[in-house]
Amino acid sequence: MKWIFFDLGATLVDEREVYKSRCGYACDKAGIGLDEFMDRVYEKAKTSPTPIRDSAKDYGVVLPEWDNSLEKLYDGVYDVLESLHGRYRLGIIANQTLGTKTRLDAWGIGHFFDVVVASAEAGCAKPDIRIFEMALNKADCEASDAFMVGDRLDNDIIPAKKLGMKTVWVRQAYAVYQSIDDENKRPDHTIDSISELKDLF
Repeated sequence: MKWIFFDLGATLVDEREVYKSRCGYACDKAGIGLDEFMDRVYEKAKTSPTPIRDSAKDYGVVLPEWDNSLEKLYDGVYDVLESLHGRYRLGIIANQTLGTKTRLDAWGIGHFFDVVVASAEAGCAKPDIRIFEMALNKADCEASDAFMVGDRLDNDIIPAKKLGMKTVWVRQAYAVYQSIDDENKRPDHTIDSISELKDLF
């Protein structure tokens, strides 16, 4: 393997405070209890990469813009990237709002990545395989020489496998509600936190 590509949200970046804010907003606007709303979110998370937005829509609520200021890195992310950098080339393939590179730099990890392809700038979003192809082209890398590391089977693992990339499924956040019900979804490796990645490479 020459390259390792990462998703960001719920893979390297802990979005739980954003989730909490958005769920609270939806409940207030819909006039419902948090338990009722979260039951719907957990059900949606089995098949949707945007379970909070989809659940809010069911109640007629349009959520505000995503608040990047509430995001932070998961514990251990810097150590993982530092251990991989130099032995592998690292990249990002992520569905993100504008300014992904700026946020990576602000978190102190931007220097680890040689290629950053985010949906807001790319003009397409995962699971569209074009965003994966863009990253591979920028990296001048064959799919068979790359790993994709992400939390969503539908957004990260399945499209990467279609292209011939190896895959690591990180079962963080709402990923725990997804299940592997056919071989097309089966990743090459499964871990329960990003800090476990050092043991694989």
